[in-house]
Amino acid sequence: MDPVRNPFAPGAGSQPPELAGRDEIITEADIALQRILLGRHGRSQMLLGLRGTGKTVLLNKIETLAEERGYFTSVIEAPEDRDLADLLYPRMQQILRRLSAIETAKEYAFNAMRALRSFASVFKVEVGDFSLSVDPDPGVADSGNLEYDLSDLFGAIGLAARSAGKGWCLLIDEVQYLSERDLSALIVAIHRINQKQLPVIFFGAGLPQLAGLSGDAKSYAERLFSYPFVGALPEQAAKQAIRGPIMEEKEEIKDNALGRIFELTEGYPYFLQEWGYQSWNCADSSPIDESDISQATDIALTRLDEGFFQVRFDRLTPKEREYVIAMAKLGKGPYRSSDVAEKLGEAPSKLGPRRAQIISKGMIYSPKYGDIDFTVPMFDDYLRRNWIAA
Repeated sequence: MDPVRNPFAPGAGSQPPELAGRDEIITEADIALQRILLGRHGRSQMLLGLRGTGKTVLLNKIETLAEERGYFTSVIEAPEDRDLADLLYPRMQQILRRLSAIETAKEYAFNAMRALRSFASVFKVEVGDFSLSVDPDPGVADSGNLEYDLSDLFGAIGLAARSAGKGWCLLIDEVQYLSERDLSALIVAIHRINQKQLPVIFFGAGLPQLAGLSGDAKSYAERLFSYPFVGALPEQAAKQAIRGPIMEEKEEIKDNALGRIFELTEGYPYFLQEWGYQSWNCADSSPIDESDISQATDIALTRLDEGFFQVRFDRLTPKEREYVIAMAKLGKGPYRSSDVAEKLGEAPSKLGPRRAQIISKGMIYSPKYGDIDFTVPMFDDYLRRNWIAA
């Protein structure tokens, strides 16, 4: 069939043609956005899930909703080696410049810019080619304590946004990469904003361990945020994610082919898009049938092995690779840490630092005490295909 009309979008964070099975999360986010603008309580969200489940897609959808509801938005992807102050500064500067153009917000935006200037100075933020042409505001956002200073800044931005009849929606992807200090400061700032009922709301996304990291940073985080889990799609929603876009293009797919795609992908959204894309391209004509799926599977697995899986495996040291291969040799997860240690012939206590390093790289996580599992769906299959002798 015509590859130009192929409706599927297999890519990191790419918007799928149909956002199936996520209505509850989107509705909850939209209600919170509307309530915050009315000066009422609304809970910020931390989206939790494995790789390839569509968390970034959901953040993008929430960003669009926020803009439609009257928010200015700031989107950040947290890397492993940057401070939150450096990440936030240009986004806050941009928001304040936009607010300063609104007559009713000029005074508040000016005050917030002065606070931001103080913040940049005390945290030695790299300001790039453009810096704020205002004097710092002594005593505001300049204590050097990130929890206090970020709360000051968020409050100043919230006042400016409220005076403009707007809101500020901050969205951060890969939140688990923030340091404990930075995550703690972010949580405190959101907490203070909630107490003051200012129109600022936060949506984050990260791996499943993020809920525990948030609770460790601040015990009240479990009450401050909702933590919707973004997992594999149930069968009906997964099939609709494939069938819907095909029907939109006035083409068809057979039921047995749909069933086979669901079986192969286990309902994970990233894989659904990959198999949908390849199946469309492999089909000579409509309807797409099971023989097309068979051909598409070879192509899809090759692409995933050489891209989606390989780039993650390449981040591991030889010893870390040895550890995850031992996991895969045990079959499907989750795995007991003690079983992995036994497979490697080493004491569990000796392997603790290695396990912790792999967790910090976002490759594995602990679903419960003593257990570990891969953060990348079907990664164990990849390892068995490519790194474990038959």
